[in-house]
Amino acid sequence: MTYPATQPKLSVDDYLASEDGGDCRHEFINGQIYAMTGASRAHGLITLNIATQLRPRLRGTSCQLFANDMKVRLRIAGQEIFYYPDLLLTCDPSDRETYYCTAPCLLIEVLSDSTEHIDRREKLLSYQTLPSLEAYWIAAQQERCLEVFRRCQQWGREVIVSGSVALDCLGGELSLDAIYEDVLNAP
Repeated sequence: MTYPATQPKLSVDDYLASEDGGDCRHEFINGQIYAMTGASRAHGLITLNIATQLRPRLRGTSCQLFANDMKVRLRIAGQEIFYYPDLLLTCDPSDRETYYCTAPCLLIEVLSDSTEHIDRREKLLSYQTLPSLEAYWIAAQQERCLEVFRRCQQWGREVIVSGSVALDCLGGELSLDAIYEDVLNAP
């Protein structure tokens, strides 16, 4: 019986070069790459709604917000990892690499059927290793439900289905009405 050859490990430099202007985005885990899937209408609306609400709050601060295309770089147990969170907020003025961030204070993933188990387990545990991270949000697509994990609460899970969510690194709040505007009734 023959087995397919394993994919050779890619170096970080080769990975970053291949992502620059590539047609398809890939996440990188210890030398292996994994293609990213496309997003649904609801996924896109939720991401855009959050970005639209957060962006004006960043003016005059050192914070920068990225949607979909900025990687977060992690080093865990000697492994190099690059993920593409749906939204990434960094407020560290020294966190300015061209293609990735290393010190986000807020990471947000919008759940998809194909990525839900990764977002809830692998990314949740991986993101917690970032000393700068104050909060990780997981937004559902099929219902108004935001799961929030905060460092100040020892990464305990808080489920928000109405009202607002506190913006840990910016101050203030963001309403679920704003996050889910035009989503659940969109055709």
